[in-house]
Amino acid sequence: MRLRFGFDTAATPEQVLDAFTDTTDRRPEIWRSTLDPAKYEVRERGDTWAVVREGSAGTRIWVLLRYDWGEPGVVRWELVDSDHCDTGRGEVRATPRAEGGSRVDAVIDHRHPRGLRGRAILLVQRLIGPIAFARMWRRTLDRLAAAPGTSGAEPSGQPPPRARAREGGPTG
Repeated sequence: MRLRFGFDTAATPEQVLDAFTDTTDRRPEIWRSTLDPAKYEVRERGDTWAVVREGSAGTRIWVLLRYDWGEPGVVRWELVDSDHCDTGRGEVRATPRAEGGSRVDAVIDHRHPRGLRGRAILLVQRLIGPIAFARMWRRTLDRLAAAPGTSGAEPSGQPPPRARAREGGPTG
């Protein structure tokens, strides 16, 4: 199952990348409409990568992903494990728009479903994923863009979580 989709958001490229690379305790709040806090767990972390277990609320679906944001402007991930397929990867790119905000382009490619349930999950994702993911991600990113104190530094004056992670600071 390979999905390609894109959308425009009011969020800046930095806000988009910060949202996708924030592996602190804030991640479930940032992605509150799509991420089940009970399934969220950071397993490992480095300066420009993290291994994270995630899943959607209201489903039994979960994935263990290794995120990498070492290349400027792009976040990539590899599927380490899941309950429904054996291999997968993806990426998100954020580029500035002339009128403000960002263009977000994404690719999700999960393959080798596990059993009938895995085939069903990948089929549903292929059918509704490009519309559903774009809509849910745009809603989250637009909400972040509209929030006070999200233009580069947190209200506390700290750099955003992604910058702290690069500095080797504690993230979770």
